[in-house]
Amino acid sequence: MLETLLAHPYLAHPFVAGYVVPTVIIVVQILAIVVPLLVAVAYLTYAERKVIAGMQLRKGPNVVGPFGLLQPLADGLKLFAKETILPAGANKLLFLMAPMLTFILSLIAWAVIPFDQGLVLADINVGVLYLFAISSLGVYGVIMAGWASNSKYAFLGALRSAAQMVSYEVSIGFVIITVLLCVGSLNLTAIVEAQRTIWFAIPLLPMFVIFFVSTLAETNRTPFDLPEGESEIVAGYFVEYSSMAFALFFLGEYANMILMSGMTSILFLGGWLPPLDIAPFNWIPGPIWFFAKISLVLFCFLWVRATFPRYRYDQLMRLGWKVFLPFSLFWVALTAGVLVTFDLLPKA
Repeated sequence: MLETLLAHPYLAHPFVAGYVVPTVIIVVQILAIVVPLLVAVAYLTYAERKVIAGMQLRKGPNVVGPFGLLQPLADGLKLFAKETILPAGANKLLFLMAPMLTFILSLIAWAVIPFDQGLVLADINVGVLYLFAISSLGVYGVIMAGWASNSKYAFLGALRSAAQMVSYEVSIGFVIITVLLCVGSLNLTAIVEAQRTIWFAIPLLPMFVIFFVSTLAETNRTPFDLPEGESEIVAGYFVEYSSMAFALFFLGEYANMILMSGMTSILFLGGWLPPLDIAPFNWIPGPIWFFAKISLVLFCFLWVRATFPRYRYDQLMRLGWKVFLPFSLFWVALTAGVLVTFDLLPKA
């Protein structure tokens, strides 16, 4: 059927074959990633409420639809129907651009995430740098939201978030350098393939723990949700937002959680690789293993929220600069020393 369609004389035209068809294929590939991701984001909110309810001996969503499964759709419809309120003193252009920037950045990072061998939108050789750059740009949406709102509470929340994200990106950078020393490549597929013998979560366990805790801070999740400190700054940088503008921030946060879980799976848990390369583990398709690992890391995100109280701001900064930074730097030097001493450096 597809071969017959592609053999149509109209599609054989040089312009159509050279520009239109490739563009359509790319758009279909993008939609194949974005649509399931948006569904996953919606139902991650449902999963979070169910998991936390179970840990607190409550029922969670159970009214809208069977087992409450239509609750995310009801929440989305409610937000879509609400009025978008623009504060009188706000910079309206930046005020509306901030949530869109946050949401868009949480989606475009998935362009380099490999779901299986060869199953990736853009298999570039600097995939790690691309992800690090996109995650670093996320702070601009937060700063724009806080400043454009013309509110002291929103601006204070934005400054907190900027300092927090910059602080923990340093530790994340050193953790990634440790992984790259063991792989010798910035390509995400190569990082996964290097873990066929052993997942990096085992030899690099301290770095795995630091990376996971740093992703909690990077996504402003409990116990590092200082930018949203309800008790002192009344929900932080998006306190002035309503309707779909607020929903975009909300969706961006949960999409970033899924992205960071995907990065954790690729860097430390073998991506799409099974735990053991034997039956019946290797009977299961790679994307299923990748989804299962992301789900496991996301469950840990939710588990932490249900367990830990919020840090004070001085505790947050002390952990990032006085604990994680020196230790991750030491571990980079230790890893490099071990690899050189035992001639384990990856060959070009």
